[in-house]
Amino acid sequence: MLLIQMWMVVLLAQADDTPCRQRGKPEHPQLQMDGDIIIGGIFSFHNTWVESEPTFSTEPKQPQCESLSLREFQNAQTMVFAIEEINNSTAILPGVSMGYKMYDSCGSIALAIAAAMSLINGQEGSFRDSNCSSPAVQAIIAETSSTPTIAISSSIGPLHIPVISHFATCACLSDKTKHPSFLRTIPSDYYQSRALAQLVKHFGWTWVGALCSDNDYGNNGMATFVRAAQEEGICVEYSEAFFRTDPSENIVRIAEIIKTSSSKVIVAFVSYSDMEVLLKELSLRNVTGLQWIGSESWISDSNIATGEWQHILRGSLGFAIPKAKIRGLKDFLLSIHPSASISIYNKLWETMFGCLLPIPNNKEDYNFCSGTESLSDIQNQYTDVSELQIANNVYKAVYAIAHALHNMYACGNSQLNDTCKEGAGETEPWQVLQHIKKVNFSTLHGEEVFFDENGDPAAKYELLNWQDGKEGKTNFVTVGVYDASLPPHHQLSLNNFTIVWGKDQEQVPVSVCSESCPPGSRKAVQRGRPVCCYDCVPCSEGEISNTTDSINCITCPQEFWSNEQRNRCVLKNTEFLNFEEIMGILLMIFSLLGATLTVGVAIIFFVHKDTPIVKANNSELSFLLLFSLKLCFLCSLTFIGRPSEWSCMLRHTAFGITFVLCISCVLGKTIVVLMAFRATLPGSNVMKWFGPLQQRLSVLAFTLIQVLICVLWLTISPPFPNKNTKYYKEKIILECDVGSAVGFWAVLGYIGLLSILCFVLAFLARKLPDNFNEAKYITFSMLIFSAVWITFIPAYVSSPGKFTVAVEIFAILASSYGMLFCIFAPKCYIILVTPEKNTKRHMMGKMPPKSL
Repeated sequence: MLLIQMWMVVLLAQADDTPCRQRGKPEHPQLQMDGDIIIGGIFSFHNTWVESEPTFSTEPKQPQCESLSLREFQNAQTMVFAIEEINNSTAILPGVSMGYKMYDSCGSIALAIAAAMSLINGQEGSFRDSNCSSPAVQAIIAETSSTPTIAISSSIGPLHIPVISHFATCACLSDKTKHPSFLRTIPSDYYQSRALAQLVKHFGWTWVGALCSDNDYGNNGMATFVRAAQEEGICVEYSEAFFRTDPSENIVRIAEIIKTSSSKVIVAFVSYSDMEVLLKELSLRNVTGLQWIGSESWISDSNIATGEWQHILRGSLGFAIPKAKIRGLKDFLLSIHPSASISIYNKLWETMFGCLLPIPNNKEDYNFCSGTESLSDIQNQYTDVSELQIANNVYKAVYAIAHALHNMYACGNSQLNDTCKEGAGETEPWQVLQHIKKVNFSTLHGEEVFFDENGDPAAKYELLNWQDGKEGKTNFVTVGVYDASLPPHHQLSLNNFTIVWGKDQEQVPVSVCSESCPPGSRKAVQRGRPVCCYDCVPCSEGEISNTTDSINCITCPQEFWSNEQRNRCVLKNTEFLNFEEIMGILLMIFSLLGATLTVGVAIIFFVHKDTPIVKANNSELSFLLLFSLKLCFLCSLTFIGRPSEWSCMLRHTAFGITFVLCISCVLGKTIVVLMAFRATLPGSNVMKWFGPLQQRLSVLAFTLIQVLICVLWLTISPPFPNKNTKYYKEKIILECDVGSAVGFWAVLGYIGLLSILCFVLAFLARKLPDNFNEAKYITFSMLIFSAVWITFIPAYVSSPGKFTVAVEIFAILASSYGMLFCIFAPKCYIILVTPEKNTKRHMMGKMPPKSL
């Protein structure tokens, strides 16, 4: 056992002396330059790749890259330009030279990871030290799309090597728990997705189609857009994802969906290389006239804008990184030439001029390049420096690394260039990462560069519109800006430029599932369909909606009602019995007529006060009765007009007191009749107990009881004016609330009690012998009075609005007229028409008995 342990210790000691070695053959960069500090670069020099079929008998071959990307080559050359510009500058990193190594990923995740591993490990067969811990580069600029960048960042993130992307916009890369060493010079798609949602909302498009690349860039961006769209009330009719390498059946299916859909606006969160594949299929189907809303990946791509399908995208809108200018870049791009040592330059040359560079000992007849061609004669994505949105991001990424190194070496604290150079050999990537996070500088062109806590720059976009230019060229016209640092309602702003819409429309296209609901209606969602598909339901009575596409109708305040259009609350019509309407005028006429007749009767009685018929009927009580009847007629006028606090108290109390006074007088007259006939009986002395004084006191006593009831009523809970909104919804009834129902019915009950007592006594005296039996007429008047007030109760309770008051006035007038005519009409008839009967002899004459 001891021998085995000693043998293992020897083996471990030997293993410590063995350097780390790479697996497989090392990959060589497409472009490289030595320097004190090396920066890595991973670009998709080619758009696609072809993988060889595995044979399982030979070593697998690397995928073959195809279709050179001129835009990516421009980005790579911008990195070279920035490094050389820094090396030639004395203001930043004096005495320190920067180098670079650039790899081609061809847009492949596997090749991107392989390139990242090559940048970390170096090109040698073994690592530079025995600890296997010394990376070959201090920072990496990568990649053009989000999915390869995620793979790179996830792979080398634990090593704390900074990765700065110029075009990876996936919001997922802002998660520092998964990507601790990632930064970027392009805004996150989180802001762009929300900006697209605000743009769609701004133009009133609530029914849109959605397309995205089937990768991290497209799927994450579209997910954020859909969430933001739902918050803005926008519905997505369809959402489809695809990738340029998908089977043609999938691309055809999506093209058919676009062609047959009802939405006229399409939000395309698609990479430029995927967009080309879809546009070819749409062009075959002649799908035009749609309003395209694009992401920054393709909206500013001049290759798509000048292609054969540009008519499909005419009028497109979308957000792009602000344009930039880089002085000297144009000349640098045009300065390259074919080189035997740099094969990628040769491929570029052959692609640009459509020829082949001569191969030694090759005598076949090809279109060979002479090598003297001039790039200045070519107009394409590589030579075009009018936009430079993405190239500028590469430029800023290089300068961010340089400023971080400059600050880390404290180059600004010494006039000696050796200070910078001495620190260059002691650099660790994690130190560079910490200083990159803190950089805050302005480029030579005045653009401020900094990173937030998530490694993202400030989000600012230009809103581009595709407009036709000269000779069929598409111009990218800036028609607005989006600045995420501003408040939400001010982030999107449009300038005064005229926007060109799809299919050359002059007005903003309409893309809705259902037409807007006008004011006066509300939206009712259709069962089983998105919320943007709805029916317009008119608001109910008493409800309004004063905005377009209102979700709910608003109930008008209590004193308001909806107009006919249901878009505005108007004051309700107020209803009360007034002096200007026909019913009020008629009641007032009958009231005044009754008062006039009463005065007339009083005058007749006063003129003939000395006649027997007047004397025989207790002239004092008769005049008091006439006075009370006049008050009864006049008190009905207090029920007409707008109710007020005083009129409400006056009308009920005046009515109650005058009617009790009236009934008390009638009751007194009835008792007098009864007592008068009892006084004629032998030995009767009853009249001394009911003389004129007792009559006055009885009337006063009966009336004071009603006065006491009214005082208690007014003290405890008096009547008050009330706005009744319950009976009619569309109008307000101005009425007098009785306050205390007990007080109100106590007043009526007391009047009823006296009237019943009066009726009973009059009924008992109806057959007393006399030519003129007043009790008989009092009985008739009390019958009428009782009938009127018995029918008044149900009529009063069931009558609506002002008719309640009219019923009460009618009851007062009817009962007053009944007493006036039944009691005084026969007397006036004798006085005026048959004065011969107005004698004492006739009054004392015996009449044959009659039945009532």
